[in-house]
Amino acid sequence: MRAISACLLGVACRYDGGHLLSDAVRDAFPGEGLCPICPEQMGGLPTPRPPAELVGGDGHAVLDGRARVIAADGTDVTRAFVRGAEEVVALCARLGIQEVLLKARSPSCGCGQIHCGAELVPGDGVAAALLRRRGFRVQASSD
Repeated sequence: MRAISACLLGVACRYDGGHLLSDAVRDAFPGEGLCPICPEQMGGLPTPRPPAELVGGDGHAVLDGRARVIAADGTDVTRAFVRGAEEVVALCARLGIQEVLLKARSPSCGCGQIHCGAELVPGDGVAAALLRRRGFRVQASSD
């Protein structure tokens, strides 16, 4: 079984209420169980919600208390992002999932690259950072 960002499987959980259904992602794992995850929803955020961005560093910096996640309306949503990351890790551990495919460039799911404002910078989102720290294999979608 593999965990995959729910938006890539067609779940309307993105900040704007949409999804990014990717037949290529779904079809890449024939016969494999797929567990949809959305760290932002699992952290208690509604859909739709204001877009958020990492401020002061990437997801690792957020986990270390050196950065925050701030919504476009100015609300600090750091606690929800961290709680969602913790829920994803707990679910994956409970289900024995070791591999996770995440939405590229997201403040929660981004792996290797994330948006900081209008810029694309090296780093991980909050959930990706916690998953890596706990020994899960993570990769970003190629969307």
